[in-house]
Amino acid sequence: MSDRPVPLLDLERLEKSYPNGTVALRGVDLTVRAATVHGLLGANGAGKSTLIRILSGAARASGGNILWQGESVCWSRPAQARAAGIATLHQQIPLVGTLSVLENVLLAQRGRWRRGASLQGRLRRLMTSIGYELDPDAQVATLPIGERQMVGILQALAAEASLIIMDEPTASLAAAERRIVHRTIRRLAEEEGRAVLLVSHFLDEVLALTGEVTVLRDGVAVLSSPTAAVDEGQLAAAIIGRPPRDPRARALPSATAGPMVAEIAGIASPGRLAPCSFGVRAGEVLGIAGFLGSGRSELLHAIFGADRAACGEVRLHGRPVGRSPAAAVAAGIALVPEDRRSQALVPEFPLVKNLTLAHLGQFARWGIFVRSESETAAAEEAVVRLGIRTRDVATPVSELSGGNAQKVSIARWLCGTTHLLLLDEPTAGIDVGAKAQILDLIRGLAAAGLGVVLVSSELTELIAAADRILIMREGAIVAERLAAQTNEEELVLLASGAAGTRPATAVELQ
Repeated sequence: MSDRPVPLLDLERLEKSYPNGTVALRGVDLTVRAATVHGLLGANGAGKSTLIRILSGAARASGGNILWQGESVCWSRPAQARAAGIATLHQQIPLVGTLSVLENVLLAQRGRWRRGASLQGRLRRLMTSIGYELDPDAQVATLPIGERQMVGILQALAAEASLIIMDEPTASLAAAERRIVHRTIRRLAEEEGRAVLLVSHFLDEVLALTGEVTVLRDGVAVLSSPTAAVDEGQLAAAIIGRPPRDPRARALPSATAGPMVAEIAGIASPGRLAPCSFGVRAGEVLGIAGFLGSGRSELLHAIFGADRAACGEVRLHGRPVGRSPAAAVAAGIALVPEDRRSQALVPEFPLVKNLTLAHLGQFARWGIFVRSESETAAAEEAVVRLGIRTRDVATPVSELSGGNAQKVSIARWLCGTTHLLLLDEPTAGIDVGAKAQILDLIRGLAAAGLGVVLVSSELTELIAAADRILIMREGAIVAERLAAQTNEEELVLLASGAAGTRPATAVELQ
């Protein structure tokens, strides 16, 4: 018999399929040993979140085997995974905002609230162990995001789990807080003998903290290696999975950039965005690259006036734009958010109402009565212009495919006067054919004279659709590249910080 210790966690050909036909995991092998930090990498959609949901008991695998401390297990709910010794720190930490720090950290101890001194002492010991102090009585809802993240980490530590899964634990943290998390991760493995499965987009973080690393791509583990045996370039290539695409292979020929449409001057938001400054010209698609938590969506929402805490100035055709969504829409700025179903569309409404909802005044008689014939004509024109496949404009959006629903979310802004179009992950969740159509549409809108700002996690698409690309990390713009002079590997390295980037200045980005 081998003297090698039994792995803490061993996944054998793990699979996950959904009733709609989506295959998220295609036979993943993964081994996590006690007293180690194991890195888990992959692009958005690679299968990382699905794997975490299965390990945390929130979802069940469709096939394969999970061995926990040598025993085959199949958890059907999160409580079973927690009882077995697995704690999961999710990207969106499920804290109770109306409770205190103490109550959240020791939430599982709810039967012992009368022993206040004992619980206070335990929380103090936990905070001392990681070198981070919080007010035990502070209401969690009042804390900034960095401190809420630390509450989540303390909650995971309080569970005394053998394996702690950390899903992007530093994505929203400042540099000082990131160092505390790094120190905590090292201490968990080296001093306490716990295992940490660290999910991160930051290659430098993974290389510095982990002993082993696994890269997922399209639901398969394409690389499993001791971390010391790989470098940044190998990890980036494994994440991308193919030779860099020729960035000149665009969906449509690039339009000649015209006059300046929008000037963004020092847009910033406390705890979210460092001051960002850049311009967008008519006929230009400006891409925004960066990993989850880099500030891409926050930047678009700040430009649109949806972030009340944001400061700085947005000028459209040289005129300042008021700091509210209503002022932005009136000036000609449109935002298509990532979550189109809940933020961009009303699924139960017919297509025609979704298209005209943002511009009802344009279709109203005397500002009161909506002229249905004008609405219908505008909707039918948009359906033809964007190639939306539907029975008629009375069809509820909920009955459309993902690609056609996304076209509706874009088309609604074309019923009015739009000069600057902000697109957040416009091809997320749609099939390959629809993605190509959306990219054609984006290039066509730019060719018609719009300024377009495009956020996308699909680097190949970003290079194919954009003229210039700004790279973000930790809420700051750290680099700028011409799309025709970069590739996916370079963008991954810049976004991860592995290329030694620093926040760019406004002068450098003009």
